[in-house]
Amino acid sequence: MPSSPLKLLIVEDNPRLRPALAAGFDAIPALSVVYACDSGEAALTYCLSDTVDAILMDVQLAGQLNGIEAAVAIRREFPRLPVIFYSIQDDDDYYRDFRHSGILTHFAYVRKSNYLLPSMLAPLIQDAVSGRSFIDPDIANRGQEVQRRDENDPMALLEPNEQLVASLLAQGLTNERIAVQLGFQDKRTISRVNGQIYAAWDLKNTAADEKVARTRAAIISRTGRLIRWDEQGNPFILNERDEWTPWAA
Repeated sequence: MPSSPLKLLIVEDNPRLRPALAAGFDAIPALSVVYACDSGEAALTYCLSDTVDAILMDVQLAGQLNGIEAAVAIRREFPRLPVIFYSIQDDDDYYRDFRHSGILTHFAYVRKSNYLLPSMLAPLIQDAVSGRSFIDPDIANRGQEVQRRDENDPMALLEPNEQLVASLLAQGLTNERIAVQLGFQDKRTISRVNGQIYAAWDLKNTAADEKVARTRAAIISRTGRLIRWDEQGNPFILNERDEWTPWAA
């Protein structure tokens, strides 16, 4: 006796593509489109009211949630619900969101331009339902590129308030001026924030005094890359192999 078709939810914000995809998948006996919508919020609402076996999710959507965020919200309620992400977008933020999502199995992530036809996506859907995962090699490479850049981005180690202080510090503003510009009420706040910046950038242990740490923090902020100084004051930066090598400005 043949098994029932997999119930597929389509989340696609393009109003022309969405019904075309639904018609294409409905022509595949192993799949049945039970709902199609344009936002992650609508997808979550549907999943909470009815059952689906898998989701085809565009990464860029209408509404407040992007596809990655929507999948995280849905899988919080339905652990490891299979999701096939596809996207034409190449924004770094999507790769960051996916890396931080913690999604490990029951998924695929492909370029829409390479996997637009339902007949090409159907095997990925069935694999995801079986617990397997697949990432388009180009997407995997882009994700690794963004990760390497982020790991060498000093601002990524700071909280938003600290990032603001670091950027103003790099402009040569005094502590007093930075405090006034950012509206700090407590005069000690800027010293606390500077201390957090020095700690995050490993300057507390390598700088002889606060003035040296401040100067080095300004250099890091201006160059936009992590720099380490040895005991003799020689600067080092990370190369593409994550090795600390001498830096010549």
